[in-house]
Amino acid sequence: QAVSTAKAAGMWQFMPATGNYFDLKQNAFRDDRRDVLASTRAALDYLQKLYGMFGDWHLALAAYNWGEGSVGRAIARNQKAGLGTSYTDLTLPGETRMYDPKLQAVKNIVARPDAYGTELPLIENHPHFQTVDISHDIDVALAARLAGVREEDFKALNPSLHRPVILAAGTPQTLLPWNNAKVFVRHFEDYNQWQYASWTVWTLPSTMSTARSVSSGFMPAKGSSSSSMRGLAAIAMAMPSVRR
Repeated sequence: QAVSTAKAAGMWQFMPATGNYFDLKQNAFRDDRRDVLASTRAALDYLQKLYGMFGDWHLALAAYNWGEGSVGRAIARNQKAGLGTSYTDLTLPGETRMYDPKLQAVKNIVARPDAYGTELPLIENHPHFQTVDISHDIDVALAARLAGVREEDFKALNPSLHRPVILAAGTPQTLLPWNNAKVFVRHFEDYNQWQYASWTVWTLPSTMSTARSVSSGFMPAKGSSSSSMRGLAAIAMAMPSVRR
């Protein structure tokens, strides 16, 4: 759930605009900058793009941290001054200057823990989590219960969710601990209660005002403004499902 002062979010710290460029959806129900798999895919694509721009992985990592424009301008300044343009030649902010060495240090420790007097915990030879399909809208609390995991652990693996419900149309898959994925699938198939989700999505008609929708018991999606919720720019709303 990390968010920088510049509004970069998620484990790979994507800015909103960069996230949009790499097709990381950001709306009232989810923020894929926080999605473990989607953001990792986007980060790898972005790093490959930066390597293509600068032809050097050290500069690519510096650009990931500082911004491609900032690194490009630093290179141009050094070229104009007749100076070198490698990572160590550029004048970089302190955070960026240490960004690459810190990553290299982690790599070295993982590759040779004995050399650094470090004992790494045993990691079993299988993925930590597994992707499971979601075919119905389902409450987060119910999904966690069917999987046999704590709700906070479920949310930790699926931090992109903004709402207490998973919408199958927008988030057709979710992550679960390796040992709980099959448990969830079995319980999901056997579940015979009257509904999976106590919330549903409703689009505000262009003729209904914000005040009227709220007085009717509907909850506006996070970040909605009065102007954006009227007219043709209808917005998704969340409300308790009606028992059938």
